Amino acid sequence: MRTSSSRDSMSDDYGSDGYGYGYDPDATLPYSQRSRRPRNEGSSGRPRPPRSSRRSNTRPLKRRRWPRRVLKTIAVVIVLLAVVFGGLWLVTPSVSQAPSLVQEQAVQHGISYPGVQPPQRFTEALVATEDHRFYSNPGVDPLAIARLFAGELNGHSDQGGSTLEQQLAKNLYTEGRSGISVEAEQVVLAIKLNVSYTKAQILQMYAEVAYYGNNYYGLRAASCGYFGTEPAQLSWPEAAVLAGVVNAPTIDDPRTNPQNARARETHVIGRLVAVGDLTPAQGKLVLDQRLNLVDTGCTS
Repeated sequence: MRTSSSRDSMSDDYGSDGYGYGYDPDATLPYSQRSRRPRNEGSSGRPRPPRSSRRSNTRPLKRRRWPRRVLKTIAVVIVLLAVVFGGLWLVTPSVSQAPSLVQEQAVQHGISYPGVQPPQRFTEALVATEDHRFYSNPGVDPLAIARLFAGELNGHSDQGGSTLEQQLAKNLYTEGRSGISVEAEQVVLAIKLNVSYTKAQILQMYAEVAYYGNNYYGLRAASCGYFGTEPAQLSWPEAAVLAGVVNAPTIDDPRTNPQNARARETHVIGRLVAVGDLTPAQGKLVLDQRLNLVDTGCTS
């Protein structure tokens, strides 16, 4: 028979309720009258770890995910662009016949082929105005292309981003067509032209098919028609006018719109100064020279 002392020792070993659990005096009270534990204690009375420490193991993992997502997005865009470019490369025509197309246009316009090699003053004025990175770019200007396509998507076309190769591609292959798909075709054709021909050859083909206003096609016809001189003898003001008029031949025609032509000439000289082909003093002297238009053409 157990004694009271043995019962006391049992309650000490197993708890006051005899089942190994500590007696909670609040258990018999209504919930509203029970004592509140601190917020940082669990049901066992032990302090809970701070919330920041509990989440510290998960936040870095989430933060490390965004670089991977960005890299995956960039990779997908690159792959898509490569696929589109490859497809356009296959479907666009070969540029091996570009000189033949130039000859066909020369015959249609009644001018000789091959035309003269553009002189230095004309090429410097043209490059400074139309494509100042002509000698270093691969036929296209990526930043200008981005602006061009953004303008097409927004409904605000920006033709200022076309390189000389793109303009040549337009004159030879896509004349009379427009739209974003045509712009993309011109980009691929420009790269093909840059790969297949030297910069000097591209300049000669460009000068031969360009329209200079007043029904003048080709550099020699324009030089003789406006100034009565061969292209090799062009002065700086004359070269600036011819290089500037190709952008808007009707608007900047020096015969029908002399004020516009003068403004365009001033712009071209400013570009020559900006790229370092002329000093500011030389540019001022050029603008002070009078431009003489003739009606007789070249004597020879």
